Amino acid sequence: MTATLPEHATAGYATVSPVAQALLLARRSVVGTMRQPQMWMPSMVFPLMIAAVNSSAMSRSIGLPGFPEVDSFLVFLLPATIVQGVMFGAVAGGTDIALDIENGFFDRLVASPVSRISILIGRLSGAAVLGAVQAVIFMALFWPFGARVAGGPAAALVLVVLAMVLAIGIGGITAAMGLRTGSQEAVQNSFPVVFILLFVSSAFFPTGLMGGWYRTVAEANPLSWMIDGARHQVIIGFDASEAAAAIGIAGGFAVLTIAFAVTQLRRRLAVSS
Repeated sequence: MTATLPEHATAGYATVSPVAQALLLARRSVVGTMRQPQMWMPSMVFPLMIAAVNSSAMSRSIGLPGFPEVDSFLVFLLPATIVQGVMFGAVAGGTDIALDIENGFFDRLVASPVSRISILIGRLSGAAVLGAVQAVIFMALFWPFGARVAGGPAAALVLVVLAMVLAIGIGGITAAMGLRTGSQEAVQNSFPVVFILLFVSSAFFPTGLMGGWYRTVAEANPLSWMIDGARHQVIIGFDASEAAAAIGIAGGFAVLTIAFAVTQLRRRLAVSS
């Protein structure tokens, strides 16, 4: 079930500023996501299951020469689990936009005086909130098992900010797909691509211990750069330059995907007019 607004509610957007409109649509996105456990539950459960399996199967690998000095494999996995959950969860944002198009809510928004860019900002803001919540929950769940953030509150804040920016970036590209196709199925089909990008990175194993073409691809994968920066906060401690690099890469990616989403929004508006 998706949260929708009656026509008199969309008409009410005309009396508020574009910023307030974006906040209202962001709130709708967050509430709608919370009311649909099937949309966010997989992005919480699957990363935890993968972390449990990998931690059990690869726990002895932390003794390999060249492996980062950690007390358990879960410590190594914490940043990857956050990134994984955020990437999976952000796909839901694009799916919701496609759902809005399918059920006619998008056309009702367009027919109202709502700022067009607020439609996109609202959805991406909702994805960012979900990303922040996911990061906090994952850190809390890993804590009892000894997987704690060595950098303290400052490093934990870096992980939350990184999760929010990455959620906007992934949300941007899935929103573009939703706007382009207007199909939930098409957006959901991007899930395997997200999975492949994650596995061909340093998420689950250090690139220094990889070999051949896999290592080359993993080292060139921007996800590895983000995860390595986040991992530094967890294993070694807070480092401003590593934090800036990780968030900066995620931010650059977000700018590109938002620009792409805006072009698709304009195309969708031109088609709808």
